[in-house]
Amino acid sequence: MTTHTDREYEADLHLLRERLLLMGGIVEEMIRDALTAAIERDAALAQAVIDRDREVNRAEVEIDRLCLKILALRQPAASDLRFVTFALKAVTDVERIGDLAVNVAQRASELSAEPPLPLPPAVARMAALVQTMLHQALDAFVRGDADAAGALASRDDEVDALYVEVFGRELDAMRDPAVIQRALRQIFLAKNLERLGDHIQNLAEMVIFMAQGKDVRHPHSRDPEP
Repeated sequence: MTTHTDREYEADLHLLRERLLLMGGIVEEMIRDALTAAIERDAALAQAVIDRDREVNRAEVEIDRLCLKILALRQPAASDLRFVTFALKAVTDVERIGDLAVNVAQRASELSAEPPLPLPPAVARMAALVQTMLHQALDAFVRGDADAAGALASRDDEVDALYVEVFGRELDAMRDPAVIQRALRQIFLAKNLERLGDHIQNLAEMVIFMAQGKDVRHPHSRDPEP
């Protein structure tokens, strides 16, 4: 963002940036704690993640209001307009990431009440990947680094491949009727991790737009250049 002589305008832009980063930090913690709850069978930690969902929802409403205030009163242009547009779009994905962290926590809570069934190794790899991806996406936002954001596309492909591996493994496990319910919960947990990767990829694409004004979404669905 550029620096402005209007101090109130500058303050609004900085507040918006801070609120986005704070919300991003909250969902990072939620993902970390939800995955820890799943691995350690910690129902109390899972419930703590579920309880934080209201905090994320309040942040979304506050950021939306701040964006609308800036658009109405400041009429931003150029890089400022791209930043506010990024915020309006990104906050939806960040809120959805929070929802998915809650879903993971709910599956973790359910699994903790049942006899142990080891999580597939691919789930742990998925968990590590999505946490790294979210941290890198937020870091790319802070630095306005389109190249770092663009590199996240290949990581999302890794997450998708791992989900396919988990799905196949759990289907094999369900040949034993005694583990069907637990295997299904693990599939749902892995599916939420796969969806996390998709939303983080959306964030990365919006960082590229914010930094360069370049829309890289849906490259295979675009009309050919004239």
